[in-house]
Amino acid sequence: MSTAPRLITSFQNPTVKLVRSLELRKARRETGLFVAEGLKVVATARDRGWAPRLLLFGEGAGGGTIAELLDWASAAGAQCLQVSAPILEKIASRDNPQNLIGVFPQRWGKPPAEPATGDVWIALEEVRDPGNLGTIVRTCDAVGAGGVILVGTCCDPFSREAVRATMGSIFSMALVRMERSEFLRRAGTWPGEIVGTHLAAAQDYRSEYGGPVLLAMGGEGPGLSDDLARACTRLVKIPMAGSADSLNLAVATALVLYEIRRPFLELQ
Repeated sequence: MSTAPRLITSFQNPTVKLVRSLELRKARRETGLFVAEGLKVVATARDRGWAPRLLLFGEGAGGGTIAELLDWASAAGAQCLQVSAPILEKIASRDNPQNLIGVFPQRWGKPPAEPATGDVWIALEEVRDPGNLGTIVRTCDAVGAGGVILVGTCCDPFSREAVRATMGSIFSMALVRMERSEFLRRAGTWPGEIVGTHLAAAQDYRSEYGGPVLLAMGGEGPGLSDDLARACTRLVKIPMAGSADSLNLAVATALVLYEIRRPFLELQ
């Protein structure tokens, strides 16, 4: 950077207050912003074509790769601020706090108009756990899925917990919001299979799938609603050998996604 960023030491600084407010969903909704922490995550944002509004870093952490990211962010029009240790402690995550914090504009996408044969998208109905949601976003990125459709009242994918669980995949995956009624209308025009997991299903999830595939997963506990289950062209089930009758949502989603994408995945 051509000039050294100024050091912020006051908790009353408007920028510090803004970043702290983004812990609340209301503030994220009103500002359209979210927080992403860590050098690797911010570097991933850069590599995926996202530019931050703000970059904050701790005292003594302005060299090396962080300096490169500060130069990039500054050139992209972001405000770069150095903050004191007490402030960084308050605005960073309590678990594994990071020395670099980015504030980014949210991005919401649209479902594909004409999905290709090998495409897979996932629809999550009323998922409530941000850790599960973030993990699913990361898994979708890993298998090369097209995106995630959040159906009905879901937790916020731009919450800190969800963003942290994505490990940077929040910057790679298309996110779409839909009311249940809108999703059901669009499901009727999906050109391939709509696959749902359901306890009443008789078919093993280990099967062949005809793409493009839309995978529908219900929220933690209730599973798919009757309306979404009826919209599926196929219902599948993950077999259980022990006493458990269900899996964590993120784990179940990963199993089915990898099975659907199996023909397209090769070791690098």
